[in-house]
Amino acid sequence: MMGERIWLKSYPAGMPAEIDADRFRSVPDLLAFIFERFAERPAFNNLGHTLSYAALDRLSRDFAAYLQGLPGMTKGARVAIMSPNLLQYPVVLFGILRAGMTVVNVNPLYTPRELEHQLKDSGASAIVILENFASTLQQALTQVRVEHVITTQVGDLLPIPKRWLVNFVIKKVKKMVPAWKIDGAVSLRAALARGAAGTFVPAEIGPEDIAFLQYTGGTTGVAKGAMLTQRNMLANLEQTGTWISTSFREGAEIVITPLPMYHIFCLTSTLAYMKWGSLLVIITNPRDLPEMVKELGRWRFTVMTGVNTLFNGLLNTPGFDALDFSALKVVVGGGAAVQKPVAERWLQVTGCTITEAYGLTEASPGVCANPLGMPWNGSIGLPFPSTELSIRDDDFRELPPWTGEGAIEAHTGEICARGPQVMRGYWNAPAETAKVLRDGWLRTGDVGHIDAAGFVTITDRKKDMILVSGFNVYPNEVESVVASHPGVLECGVVGVPDAKTGEAVKVVIVRKDPDLTKEAVIDHCRTQLTGYKLPRQVEFREFRASRAEPTPRGDRAHQPGRRCGASCA
Repeated sequence: MMGERIWLKSYPAGMPAEIDADRFRSVPDLLAFIFERFAERPAFNNLGHTLSYAALDRLSRDFAAYLQGLPGMTKGARVAIMSPNLLQYPVVLFGILRAGMTVVNVNPLYTPRELEHQLKDSGASAIVILENFASTLQQALTQVRVEHVITTQVGDLLPIPKRWLVNFVIKKVKKMVPAWKIDGAVSLRAALARGAAGTFVPAEIGPEDIAFLQYTGGTTGVAKGAMLTQRNMLANLEQTGTWISTSFREGAEIVITPLPMYHIFCLTSTLAYMKWGSLLVIITNPRDLPEMVKELGRWRFTVMTGVNTLFNGLLNTPGFDALDFSALKVVVGGGAAVQKPVAERWLQVTGCTITEAYGLTEASPGVCANPLGMPWNGSIGLPFPSTELSIRDDDFRELPPWTGEGAIEAHTGEICARGPQVMRGYWNAPAETAKVLRDGWLRTGDVGHIDAAGFVTITDRKKDMILVSGFNVYPNEVESVVASHPGVLECGVVGVPDAKTGEAVKVVIVRKDPDLTKEAVIDHCRTQLTGYKLPRQVEFREFRASRAEPTPRGDRAHQPGRRCGASCA
């Protein structure tokens, strides 16, 4: 396969084998092109208000100027964003990039422990945070040095009087903003006003400068920052955009964006859609499915991205099947496997297939996708243009494609990818980088095979990881938290099948305290783990004097006070 890219013969007609990863020098260079070309077009809609590309240009420029005027904020400084999907997100995101600084995306549901690690590891000098989560930051700041805190409220970019009304309801009526106090914090509106009155100096940004520190876990349970360069991101949005945009028309696409912008899948998709001057309808709370169905009813949307959990949830929400799908032409599913019954029912209800794609944070993220319009086939599709794919055994020797004859096991190994979208490495973690990068190849940790037509199928996972609704959960992190409970003697964490989320977290515990309950374990985890990492199943086992064996597999047990690697007994 290294000498022959067999998948090219299965490419859709007109699909190029290579993309130009160097068409733009940086993401801000691309943004300048987009802002000029589509200035008067609507760019983002949220909570009933639309920002044009011209407004996005102006506001992101103002935020960039504000950052450049802060003491100590020089090129390459890390700036964290901790917010759900709001109009503020693209403004702040693009402002950071235009200032020549590095974006650190943070899950807004992180606990103080999780947030503290990410801020410490990234060395973030500043953070933009929705007020709803400022109390979490306040707790983390006792252990972290962050020089600049910019806070925002949900309605900050809405017009008056809607802004006042939304912010009042969120804070005073729904009481969704816990009390917080952070000395020196500046409101986003004040920051934008200062920036508007200040001077913006376009940063000198090169292709190899780091655009994002995108955090992902590892088998040790310690989150690592994947260094995604300007060129990595530009290459992947060109790859993915070329693949899905064969029917796109400039300034005509309406894209439903329910996935969080802090997630790499949505992040790259957003830029790819913007290249066409699309209008992106960003959903703040996709968990509220009835409200999302109402929002979908307001648009003749043409494109949508999502994960299996969301697709399944929408299909089971009253009113979804009555929506107007006549304009819908592209639906992309990623993050986790799209299940066959969901894919088939989605096609029946909407008349549009779900195009399953595959990627990972370390590849910005796109690696493979099925051709548009192809019904569910159980594969993750074909490698994107300018992407090489190889199946390797444990000794890193390449395995041949499976032709349908002989034992498939002889053709099954670790999926490895190489291309311009592959990260530079992990931030300040050369040893971890060496584990996954070899001769330019990214070892994905996923196991599978490639057939004679070039289609890739995942059959297993080499990495000790649980995939919950498209989010990675690493057992050792959960084990460390569970093991810190004084009532736990030993514990082990595994993934189990779940009809709703694909996989769920299960913890098996040997009790030190015989009165320890499932509820007490989950309540303890809730203080240190974000929701999707919480155990959904808790099982108690008796201690075996001859061999402690608390897990169903018998190969993982975490004892309090002892450091564990990927597996420990």
